Amino acid sequence: MIRPRFLQIGDTIGITCPARKVALEEIQIAIQILESWGLKVVLGSTIGKANHQFGGTDKERLDDLQNMLNNPDIRAIIAARGGYGTVRIIDQLNFNTFMEQPKWLIGFSDFTYLHTVLNSNIGIETIHGIMPITFEKSTPEALESLRKCLFGESLEYHFSSHKLNRPGTIEGEIVGGNLSILYSLLGTKTIVNTSNSILFIEDLDEYLYHIDRMMMALKRANKLSNLRGLIVGGMTEMKDNTIPYGKTAEEIILEHVAEYNYPVCFDFPAGHIEDNRSILMGKKAKLFVQKDKCVFNQ
Repeated sequence: MIRPRFLQIGDTIGITCPARKVALEEIQIAIQILESWGLKVVLGSTIGKANHQFGGTDKERLDDLQNMLNNPDIRAIIAARGGYGTVRIIDQLNFNTFMEQPKWLIGFSDFTYLHTVLNSNIGIETIHGIMPITFEKSTPEALESLRKCLFGESLEYHFSSHKLNRPGTIEGEIVGGNLSILYSLLGTKTIVNTSNSILFIEDLDEYLYHIDRMMMALKRANKLSNLRGLIVGGMTEMKDNTIPYGKTAEEIILEHVAEYNYPVCFDFPAGHIEDNRSILMGKKAKLFVQKDKCVFNQ
């Protein structure tokens, strides 16, 4: 796995909209915070653009991201927000110039398309972390974790153990992201490679039966059998039908990995939550899952 160069004071970070639209005023606080870290901020042409719910047409969003990938003066690229739309441009992106000088790509949710392409298909580390639209409501710990990732400082998270956790020590490269996106990639040329890895998943605003469907699909695609461990972040704002499904999202997930022996960690501080800590995707990590607490190092 190739690791882009960590940032230094004075480096430039670009903000673009590969998916849903964003207005400049919605990311002003993020710009101020990034600048307070000593970074120069360059706004992509898609900031403030709108094509229905998207941050510009497919071509405008593609060109904006491609220009940032190719620009040697931009050392990191962060998606302004998630939503939906990255899949509409992912196959048209050209990573040849980017590979000559890899840079950090940062985001979560819909950004899972880019994490998967870069981690599993090209072999480049990325950062699963907060995006400018979420900076204002993010915890200080989430903000600091992104700064540490960008500047190459080590990460260590201590958090409470969930009652459904399966104790043990997890060590390996982390892949994954948003469960719905990973599910949508099954059968495509950019499917996630989970072999001998730690799989991280999280999701938002899904029906419980759909969580079951997605986990069933991952299992049938042999994406759960050969893991070193499973990390589950926020399963936020789950929905149910009039006739209840009868299990929580966590119980559904645990059921689908019951036959495997690896450790499982729930309530990891990442996902569609305010305390969305950064994870270096594609990099080795170590997680101690204990009955009373969990400790994550990377």
